[in-house]
Order: sequence, then structure tokens, then C-alpha cells
Amino acid sequence: MTKVILSLFLTSLFVLSLHASENYSEMSTQELISIMGYVKKDEVKKFTRELESRRSSMSKSEKKNYKKNLQKLK
Repeated sequence: MTKVILSLFLTSLFVLSLHASENYSEMSTQELISIMGYVKKDEVKKFTRELESRRSSMSKSEKKNYKKNLQKLK
């Protein structure tokens, strides 16, 4: 049940992020990690900068997900 709710949340977050203006500083770290690979090409630099600024404060699970999704940015 929690996986379904989480999936719905992430899907809706993804859809909203595509339609909203990108202000990555207002997103949570988990939200940023979940949209890696779906960021517009002209926004990748801004997105990467925001993610890098948060690396030192990431939890172990966030760092694991970050490293797992890092290849999607390239």
C-alpha cells in the first residue's frame, strides 16, 4: 500500500514539475533525486548545482539513490 502511495506521489510530482516553472531550491532533496533524468536540457546545469549543494547534508539512503540516478543526468 505504501509503495502505491509513494508511486502516485512521485508520478504526480513528476507531472507537476514538468508544468511548473523550475525552482529547484523549493523542492526537497528526495524530490530532486526522483526527477533526475527528467530535467530539461537547458535546466540541467541549474538542477545539478542545486543537487550538489545538498550532497553534504544527504542521508545515506538519499546518497545511495543519488548515486544510482546520477547516470541519468549524463
